[in-house]
Amino acid sequence: MLGEEMNSFIKVWLAVFTSLSYCHAMGKMVPKGPKRLIFLLPIVCLFLYLPLNLYSPHLGGLTAFFIAWLGNFKLLLFAFDKGPLNTRISLPLFMALACLPIKIQQDPIKENPSSKSQGKFTVNYVIKGLLLAIILWSYNFIEYIHPNIIKLLYALHIYFFLEIFLAIGAAMVRSFYGVELEPQFNEPFLSTSLQDFWGKRWNLMVASIMRPTVYEPTLRFSSAVIGRKWAPVPSVLSTFVVSGVMHELVFYYLRRVNPTGEVTWFFIFHGICLTLEIGLKKALSGKCRLPWIVTGPLTVGFVLGTGIWLFIPQFTRSKLDVGAFEEYAEIGALLKSSCEKVLNHIFYHL
Repeated sequence: MLGEEMNSFIKVWLAVFTSLSYCHAMGKMVPKGPKRLIFLLPIVCLFLYLPLNLYSPHLGGLTAFFIAWLGNFKLLLFAFDKGPLNTRISLPLFMALACLPIKIQQDPIKENPSSKSQGKFTVNYVIKGLLLAIILWSYNFIEYIHPNIIKLLYALHIYFFLEIFLAIGAAMVRSFYGVELEPQFNEPFLSTSLQDFWGKRWNLMVASIMRPTVYEPTLRFSSAVIGRKWAPVPSVLSTFVVSGVMHELVFYYLRRVNPTGEVTWFFIFHGICLTLEIGLKKALSGKCRLPWIVTGPLTVGFVLGTGIWLFIPQFTRSKLDVGAFEEYAEIGALLKSSCEKVLNHIFYHL
């Protein structure tokens, strides 16, 4: 099963790289605007189709996230010469920027980090890797764990897995191309507000793509209709609605289960709460500023609580967790078999 999935995975990504080569060429030959968009739309449709060829929770889920969501949004921006993609960069770098959640660091001050900060970076990910390993080990006793604790473990599992996996991918791109990249996460557990969490700490590559594709166009339109003062309200809400819909799409790719709408409501609810938070901050004008010791736990607790309520149940309802456990077991058996073969080979030649 795993071997067949790997074959499909390779075929899907060969199609992705071929398609991006076409997009890079079209960018040089076709001027920006609606005409270039017409030439890119077949690739957008193809990227929506390709994840349907994968069934692995990890390979399929990441592929859907990378190309059906982020990749397509970047191509739509590229049609109008906006976003991170342009024809001035090399084809390999164009491919990496198009299909991976990375963004080149524009601030030269942040480039070439010191060895001390690199050491902190390494220790940070070692700790998170150990925590992820502990979570995976705890699943051996899942029948003895309270359901709400299991949902909390799933939430932490998603965070640690995403941050570690994306950091590894970014490190490979950084080493290969010699470019400094912006971080994908910024310690979300230190958030002091929803605005801080969604705008400056959680999955920053998604925020950087949603801003020019959804938030800014809606802001311009809303400013012309209802005025600049209230324009951010529909802009924030529309951004969270689109994010919710795209998450529902990724969940569909994962298990082919029709969406229930809970995931979308999670993002709509957060969009409403974020809008209220921004309005409250403007009304108070900084007169009542609570310390981090209060706002930090409240923010993280609110995100985790609403996630366990609306977001995480989709994993159990679609049996995505079962599929992931089966995949871990299959990978573990494959690694064990490979190690035994290597050891037998070594002992045979001793």
